[in-house]
Amino acid sequence: MSKMIIDVTGEKIFLMIITNNDIYNITKENTKINYEKLTLIINDFLNSHEFTLRDINKIYLNRGPGSFAGIRNSLSIVKAFNLTNNIDYYCYSIHDFKGEKDIKYENIPELCDKFNIKKNLINPIYLS
Repeated sequence: MSKMIIDVTGEKIFLMIITNNDIYNITKENTKINYEKLTLIINDFLNSHEFTLRDINKIYLNRGPGSFAGIRNSLSIVKAFNLTNNIDYYCYSIHDFKGEKDIKYENIPELCDKFNIKKNLINPIYLS
């Protein structure tokens, strides 16, 4: 079972794949052009580690707070992955993990379980 974490809320686009044995990650500049190319960035990242979307069972997406364009674009892409490949997704915010210290991306799946983050539920948090 492989999991992917997508975070476009900060200064960088961050992607991570977590498998039973390994963790892979990449960062890219968080620009409007890269928002538009996010599916290509994800596909290139998967291919570079010999994965396809079919290898991903769950996606964890940071829902904010962050930029409107980045969050909306990433939400749309993840919903499309869900529809075309039946990949469950979890939309989390760091604010959901109250009381947790030193939150690391590789711990997001366990934190979503611990804090009962619902799958396939979207509630974005935009910065004004």
